Amino acid sequence: MISERVGQYIDKKGISYYAFENSLGASRGSISKAVKEGKSIGSNVLETIMSIYTDINPNWLLTGQGDMFKSDEEFLLNKEVAAFKLKTDNSIENQQIPLYDIEAVAGLVPLFSGKGNQTPLDYISIPRLPKCDGAVYVTGDSMYPLLKSGDIVLYKEVTDIHNEIFWGEMYLLSLDMSGEEYITVKYIQKSDYEGCVRLVSQNKHHQDKDVEFNKIKALALVKASVRINAMN
Repeated sequence: MISERVGQYIDKKGISYYAFENSLGASRGSISKAVKEGKSIGSNVLETIMSIYTDINPNWLLTGQGDMFKSDEEFLLNKEVAAFKLKTDNSIENQQIPLYDIEAVAGLVPLFSGKGNQTPLDYISIPRLPKCDGAVYVTGDSMYPLLKSGDIVLYKEVTDIHNEIFWGEMYLLSLDMSGEEYITVKYIQKSDYEGCVRLVSQNKHHQDKDVEFNKIKALALVKASVRINAMN
C-alpha cells in the first residue's frame, strides 16, 4: 500500500506526522489516519509529497519497487535557520526552546496564560539566537516565500500589546474573529484607522488587513524560523 510506504518514509526521516501534514498543507490527522488504517492517499497529495520531499524515489512510493531514496546514499537532514533580530537583542549562546503543538494547547491564549497543555513536542537548541519563549509550526502561505507551511517559528511573547509593538516587524498573533481564535504570522504596521493596526503579508497575493487592537488576544515577536531541507 502506498499509505504504508508513506508511513515508512516518515519514520525513516524521523519527523512527526503533525509536521509532515503541515508541510503539505493537509488537514491534521489526515495522513496519520490513512497510514494507520491502510487507506488510499489522493493523487494530488502524492504529487505534493514528491514535490516537497525531493529525496523520495517516486517509483518506490507508487509501486514499492527500488529504493526509498533516489540514490543509494540516504539524504541528510539540514536545518536552514533565519534569525530576525532587533538591534537591542542580545544573543544567547545556548538555550532549550520548547516546541509546542498549537492544537494540543488549544491556541496561543491558553499557551501564553499557562492554562493549556504545556507539554512540548520537543526542544530546539540553536546557538547565538535572541531569547525565545517557545516555537510553533507555521500553517498557511501568507508569509511565503519567507515562511512556508511546515516551517517552525521561534517567538518572544509580548505582554503589553498596546505599548510594546515594533512597527514593521514580524509577529505571531492570535485574533478573535467572531468568537473563534485565528492564529497567523504577519508584519504589523501602523494603520490609518484609529484604534487599529495593519496586518501585512509577505505573499503579495494576500491583501493587507486592518484589525482593531482589541481583537488581538495574544502576541509574540518572531525571532527566528527553521526550515528542514533534504540535502545530498
